[in-house]
Amino acid sequence: MKSTEGKIRKVVEQYDMINDGDKIAIGLSGGKDSLALLTLLARLQRYYPKRFQLVAITIDLHNGNSDFSKITEYCNSLGVEHKIIPSRIYELLFEVRKESNPCSLCTRMRRGMLANEAKALGCNKLALGHHANDLIETFFLSLFYESRLNTFAPVTNLDRSKITVIRPMLLVWEKETTALTKDLPVFFNDCPADKNTQREFIKKYIASLAPHIKQVHEHILSALTHPERNNLFDDKPNFNENNE
Repeated sequence: MKSTEGKIRKVVEQYDMINDGDKIAIGLSGGKDSLALLTLLARLQRYYPKRFQLVAITIDLHNGNSDFSKITEYCNSLGVEHKIIPSRIYELLFEVRKESNPCSLCTRMRRGMLANEAKALGCNKLALGHHANDLIETFFLSLFYESRLNTFAPVTNLDRSKITVIRPMLLVWEKETTALTKDLPVFFNDCPADKNTQREFIKKYIASLAPHIKQVHEHILSALTHPERNNLFDDKPNFNENNE
């Protein structure tokens, strides 16, 4: 736990994610990653020199019919308010539109609802539970399916809602969130597309490299996050013997 807490604090300080007086909404799906984020930010709140408030927001994809009572109990134990917002996202995606690859649209819809509710609650920031594996997978998704070198940023400003999105778990590995939440009330995903998505394919592809390339995940993460390890073409490349 302490090493993971240290990673959170490092990212928060490196990217100036939290300031005095912030009210931060946590996007809490109830899955292991968002529960880990909730746990780590609640612990950070106890001793971090900059004072901030937390509120957890859950988008219920089944229009208020999901049972998040154990998640609410856990939030209460941490002293964090828990708001549940009913939505018809599941019905729209799988019963009306019958989407075969719904992830991108689902993400945009949930993100919009989270930002709107965060603003309504007086929050100025929205924390999301993306971790290091997500960062890597998003990069390869963009590369393979969109022909772009792109991934999500540590801090993003949403112009429409005036909410700042922060991702404090940028250096935390998925295996760490799994270990951290093994005794917590994880709400399991019932999405029909789960384990059958482009992201899942990318996850398995990178994992297949691990037996052949030592610390492959760590190398990719370092290339993405270290400012001196990005040596792509610029508008006027200067070729010489040092970069052949």
